[in-house]
Amino acid sequence: MRTEATLLGIVFIPLLGSFLLPLIGRLSARFRNYCALGLVLVTFLLSASLIGKVLSGQAITVSQQLVFGFSTVFTADGLAVFMASVASFISLLIVIYSFGYIDHYDHQSEYYFMVVFFLGAMMGLVMASNLIFLYIFWELTAIASWRLIGFFREKNQVMRADKAFLVTFFGAVVMLLGFIVVYQQTGSFDYATIKASLNGGTLSNLAVGLILFGILSKSATLPFHTWLPDAGVAPSPVTALLHAAILVKIGVYVFARLFVATFPIEQIWHTVVPIIAGVSAIVAAGAALVETDIKRIIAYSTISQIGFIFFGLATGNMVGVAGGLLYILAHGLSKAGLFLCAGIVEQNTHVKDINRLGGLMKTMPFTAIAFLACSFSVMGIPPFSGFFAKYMVFAGGINNGQIGTTIFFMAGAFMTILYLLRVFYKVFMGETGESQAPEGSASMVYTVVIFAVLSLLSGILISYPAQFVQAALLNLPGVK
Repeated sequence: MRTEATLLGIVFIPLLGSFLLPLIGRLSARFRNYCALGLVLVTFLLSASLIGKVLSGQAITVSQQLVFGFSTVFTADGLAVFMASVASFISLLIVIYSFGYIDHYDHQSEYYFMVVFFLGAMMGLVMASNLIFLYIFWELTAIASWRLIGFFREKNQVMRADKAFLVTFFGAVVMLLGFIVVYQQTGSFDYATIKASLNGGTLSNLAVGLILFGILSKSATLPFHTWLPDAGVAPSPVTALLHAAILVKIGVYVFARLFVATFPIEQIWHTVVPIIAGVSAIVAAGAALVETDIKRIIAYSTISQIGFIFFGLATGNMVGVAGGLLYILAHGLSKAGLFLCAGIVEQNTHVKDINRLGGLMKTMPFTAIAFLACSFSVMGIPPFSGFFAKYMVFAGGINNGQIGTTIFFMAGAFMTILYLLRVFYKVFMGETGESQAPEGSASMVYTVVIFAVLSLLSGILISYPAQFVQAALLNLPGVK
């Protein structure tokens, strides 16, 4: 019973607790901030408390029958706890960073409310074992991201927030049609019942195609990618949430949950998805090579790196899928660090054009070193965690006989090195730019340093996250 309460707490403590933050903010802004931090911390601790159980192969399920044959089902297995732990931990550090970044802006109560609500919706989606509830939480994340992207409320910001919402909402509606097709095929929305109804068969290609449409729109994969760079108008901690912790990771998680962990699909999708992901990775990397806005470059990098995660998961073999899951962790830590470093640069210099920056290593040494360390992980430089994740993704592709696709992604990895070194040189090295500024506040600098250190330690101590990933892969029908 205690573990069931823990599972429900992971979902509903942040989801419902977030509504108290605007009320607390009327009494004390500082207490509101600490309450927001506390809600996220409790979510992480509850998620982490289940790691021991899932490492031993256990899963916790809470089910409540509703009307008309619907039921509420939440399940905490290895895959769900892995994703919940990673997302809540990264969100925790982002909230700490926010203390220094957001403190001089208006609408702070709305900001913390939406951030914590965003995390709660993510936890509900991760733990849901019913397609309808997955859809409900999916849309709740869209509402939260819409408000956060448009946080500054200027016309341009609101238009880009609307664009992000409309693209992902349209994709979600198409995905819902796919869920309806699944219901027509199996007579249920519950994962376990659907799996039993398939009885070794596969989901219809129509259902898979419709669901994949929604997944790709949420994960900003080509051709639905344009909303993500535009979302860079949001505050930097928000872009870190979108790229590293919650929003675009929802797409790859749902792909892993539905098409790797739960429902068998036709073999053709294991070829189609890597091709889509590969094209998206190369196109986005090319855009990052010519872009000059620092946050848009990092955004294009996210689009590119998400392709690597899809490739690993779509291989369907143990090595590739494990690499894809490790990449979720490695990319989350390093990409959050990159965006938060960019936030320090942007907020202190009021410049985002890398051609107008330069020489900031002299005045922002900690930010510069943190940016470089996080970049090394994204590039896949050993011994950073990104190296091991990329290696396993490539190994999974080769084990599948997808040599051409793997070489294509290797080219994308080389382009990653080029555009991130370009950013580092132009911003932190070279001649002094138009604007020089000191480091950010203590909470901001400490946070980016922590992300940099974790990007390195998670590679040096790779055996520990590898054990967690191995537990997440237990008894998955789609993994060979």
